[in-house]
Amino acid sequence: MVLNMREYSNKFKEMNINVSYSGPMWDDGVKGIAEMVKTSLSHDELSGKASKIIFSVFVEQVTNMLMYSAEKEQYGTTEREEVSTGMLILGNRGRTYFIQTGNAIKNESMALVKGRIDHLNSLDKKELRQYHKERLRGENDNPESKGVGLGLIEIARRATAPIGYSFEMIDEKLSYFSMYVEIAQEVV
Repeated sequence: MVLNMREYSNKFKEMNINVSYSGPMWDDGVKGIAEMVKTSLSHDELSGKASKIIFSVFVEQVTNMLMYSAEKEQYGTTEREEVSTGMLILGNRGRTYFIQTGNAIKNESMALVKGRIDHLNSLDKKELRQYHKERLRGENDNPESKGVGLGLIEIARRATAPIGYSFEMIDEKLSYFSMYVEIAQEVV
């Protein structure tokens, strides 16, 4: 089936989506996407600080997808490796940028993820700074985590609105997790 790419292009322009990707996530591919995001941000006449913060949140969200996506694909031609899959978009509404990611997660992880985001959303910037310091000294309390949960804390510290999220049940084992983060240039 041939898609109407002009229709998709117009829809993306209407929604102010500057960068989008859906598919396998592997280190070299992510580096290419990261370069595209850097270039896109450099054309938007942002302050250096705003550009760095937006890029940092992008990197944290993509890292979360790489590490925690429950949906894996075999990728490569000679040496097949298992890679995470997901989707990301970066766009802006006026002077506020948004980054949204989506990937499958295990249903058993939903409560933990929801609890962490809800907790972070309940903290102000000063409390987030303090919580970050505590977690640096803390231990990993999530058996599926590869760290101590600093990525989400970093996202919450840089976001200028509460982290948005949703879960959509795929089947009895998996749900689709979407995370939405805004960064307003004026606050940066």
